[in-house]
Amino acid sequence: MLDKGLLTLVGAGPGDPELITLKGLKAIDAADVILYDALANKELLSSNKKALTYYVGKRKGKHSHSQTEINHLIVSNARKGKHVVRLKGGDVSVFARAAEELEYATLFGIETKVIPGISSYSGIAAQHQIPLTRRCENESIWITTGYTCEGEISNDIQYAAQSSATVVIFMGMSKLASIQKEFLQYKPFDYPVAVVQNGTLPNEKQLVTNLGKLTEDVKNNNLENPAILIVGHAVTSTVSKLLSTINESEITA
Repeated sequence: MLDKGLLTLVGAGPGDPELITLKGLKAIDAADVILYDALANKELLSSNKKALTYYVGKRKGKHSHSQTEINHLIVSNARKGKHVVRLKGGDVSVFARAAEELEYATLFGIETKVIPGISSYSGIAAQHQIPLTRRCENESIWITTGYTCEGEISNDIQYAAQSSATVVIFMGMSKLASIQKEFLQYKPFDYPVAVVQNGTLPNEKQLVTNLGKLTEDVKNNNLENPAILIVGHAVTSTVSKLLSTINESEITA
């Protein structure tokens, strides 16, 4: 136990427990208390049998704890001299409310550390061989949330829809029809979209479609949260572009 408490925020990666960093695993093993999210794989808890664990996951409309309650759990345990690990899905700096927890702990003089993780947007795209950037073609990435704190579609969606960037949308399934409508104001019917639910996990479901058929195909394939949307030509560019640059003799050589 520490003389003074410690809060370590750990990014658990996109879902597959093997995609956490070695440093993240070491922090879990050293923890006295672990507060873990819905998107952090529970298998990661198995290496530390002594730690006190709290499930503090939040899903849309289903919050096991409020953010205020989570902050209080962090501080109350850390002030007892315990090492508190806050285990979050993906990377702690991307839509994970890390700033709120770090700021609150700092108010009480608690030492804080952050261990980054593979974000779901990059990990899932990489697993599906979607090049979020590609030399001379996809020059930037736009990452946005589907809805705001007030539950409305994010204003950034309209600007992202006008961009040539590859657009990744978190938490967009509940606003899917509005997102589709916004993009169709600026992009053609056949503009590519990928939807990945439970990315990198055994129960993953994925769909490649286009803007015009997005809501219909998502409904027909029973896709739901947690899922990310990837919008742009990057979605369909990998194999076809590669084959178009290699002649038959190179393939068979």
